[in-house]
Amino acid sequence: MVSIIPPGRLEWGVQLHVQSQSKTFAEDWEDGTGVVELTTLARKADEVGAFYIAVCDHVTVPKPADQHMRTTWYDPIATLGYLAAVTSRVRLMSHVFVLPYRHPLMSAKQFMTIDALSGGRVIVGVGTGHLQLEFAALGADYERRGALTDEAIDAVRAALRDEYTSFDGPTWSFTDSGQAPRPVQPEVPIWVGGSSKPALRRAATRGDGWLPQGTPRHEMADAVAYLLEHRKAAGLGDAPIDIGTITETIYVGEPGWDVGGRTLSGKPDAIADSLREFRDMGVSHLQVRFRSRTLAELLDQFDAFASEVAPLLN
Repeated sequence: MVSIIPPGRLEWGVQLHVQSQSKTFAEDWEDGTGVVELTTLARKADEVGAFYIAVCDHVTVPKPADQHMRTTWYDPIATLGYLAAVTSRVRLMSHVFVLPYRHPLMSAKQFMTIDALSGGRVIVGVGTGHLQLEFAALGADYERRGALTDEAIDAVRAALRDEYTSFDGPTWSFTDSGQAPRPVQPEVPIWVGGSSKPALRRAATRGDGWLPQGTPRHEMADAVAYLLEHRKAAGLGDAPIDIGTITETIYVGEPGWDVGGRTLSGKPDAIADSLREFRDMGVSHLQVRFRSRTLAELLDQFDAFASEVAPLLN
């Protein structure tokens, strides 16, 4: 197991706008956007010191789920490979990559290649998936998605560690399977997504990190305690783990427009005070998302958060 965040430090990262455009979170200005805006945001995150940029994973959104989720979901592997070339230091994360959709050797090959091309900046964020219609369209087993994810994590980790891998599982088996180019990182971090009890147990026993999928603030302390309890029971109590959270949406300053009820806004020190509460719960990385009406306003929010809020987190 590997931790990539120093003990006691609170880092921040972003799930990029543009690359996924569900009505749950996309801003109106994102309609019609594309590679120019995505590149601009990735470079801004890189420039201002974000710890990671992340992209989502949906292969297809069948009807009628498209009415809310819509169909714009950039492929995570192609997108992270592209973003590796337009950034220099920010880490590149899938949040989250649905392992049951793919053979583990395919998944491992894709991530090790991006790690090699990026100079060792990959974080493999994985999950079970949730959209039953998507599983059906892909011919994947929705009922076994948890067991498939467990097995795939083990197989992917083995392939990322060793050039020639043998693995014998109930679903996938392979012997002396060689894969290169090898990742730059000696141990590529695998962060496990999800907020259910099975997801927490999976993160505890198989993850280098945890990526909640919507755990509200008032439930975070109990969730972290549950995760650490199961990690200890699995004999991994001394192994470090990078625990994350998705914060409320943020607007640095007084917005002067309706930013919604679940938004942290106001003075930088007040926002930082609120976010530091997560560290007391055991959290080490925050996924933040800024409210905005235009690309320019979003870029300004990146600058304001990085210069006025982030320095107060630690």
